Amino acid sequence: MPPEGLPLVPLTATGSLIGLALGDALGFPTEFSNVPSILAKCGPWLEMRLPTPAVVTDDTQMTIALGRGIRTAMEHGPLAPGTLEPPVREEFIRWNRSPDNNRAPGNTCLSACALLEDRALPWQRASRTGSKGCGANMRVAPVGLAPGLSDEQRAGAAQLQAALTHGHPTALAASDLTAHAVRLLAEGTAPARLPAALRAYARDNRAAYHERWLGDLWQHAQAPSAVAFISRGWDECLAVLDRLDEALRHPDPEADPCDATGAGWIAEEALATGLLCFLLFPDEPLTALRRAACTAGDSDSIACLAGAFAGAHLGADAWPREWAERIEYRGDLLALGAAWEA
Repeated sequence: MPPEGLPLVPLTATGSLIGLALGDALGFPTEFSNVPSILAKCGPWLEMRLPTPAVVTDDTQMTIALGRGIRTAMEHGPLAPGTLEPPVREEFIRWNRSPDNNRAPGNTCLSACALLEDRALPWQRASRTGSKGCGANMRVAPVGLAPGLSDEQRAGAAQLQAALTHGHPTALAASDLTAHAVRLLAEGTAPARLPAALRAYARDNRAAYHERWLGDLWQHAQAPSAVAFISRGWDECLAVLDRLDEALRHPDPEADPCDATGAGWIAEEALATGLLCFLLFPDEPLTALRRAACTAGDSDSIACLAGAFAGAHLGADAWPREWAERIEYRGDLLALGAAWEA
């Protein structure tokens, strides 16, 4: 028990990371399948069980890589572009070389990480500026969970880690929004207030280009200006938040969430559909994961985001011990969570 007068710690960092991995493992076998095929294979979606073994995809692997990079950077002083980029680059390279990188990773991550191997190459030249795949934000939860960051550090770090592989402005904005959502939930924001808070954040940051973190990335994308570059990303995120609001006005738990907010292959749709699954069942984390895994889109990424949101909201106790103890990379996830909650 904590000392008298201190609140119980809900272990939101651990809960979010474990939830992310559980969603990833639950959605891994259903990715690339339509809903009727999933139901035929798995039975009713409300009864979906965690696979045995509970194997994850590159979503969790890259989340761990990013988390390790952030932890290394923060051991050397305040988080800044110069302290964050080198260790995260090395972790991404290590992931790309790993024999365990055999979980159908995205081509954008593979091609960008291969270019990052040339340490003399500015990272902006490795960035795939035409890609806004969900690989940018399915791994960003550690940025929202890392303690002691200012708003500028969190936004800059979220966008920089995305841009190392996915340099499209919408990938940057969606990653920033995803990290912000995780942080708000971990700090106690009520789920019902989350969409409005994210919309306000997007509007406030629509013209904010984090040059200290991104350098001349906008020029590599051949945009007319830095503001024109980044505002395009925020506008696409605001548009998908409109779709999220509409889906929440008329909730239908039995409908495929992808029909409302998109299939999740691209960053802003992964964010919105992961949020929709969580917000349909904010206090039923396993139901949220099951709904996310039984979707016709990028089910593992949608479910990993739903799990990250649910775990940040409810803490580590959200997840049944029998599930949490079987998840692949459990030791790595617990180590990251414990380091940040200490």
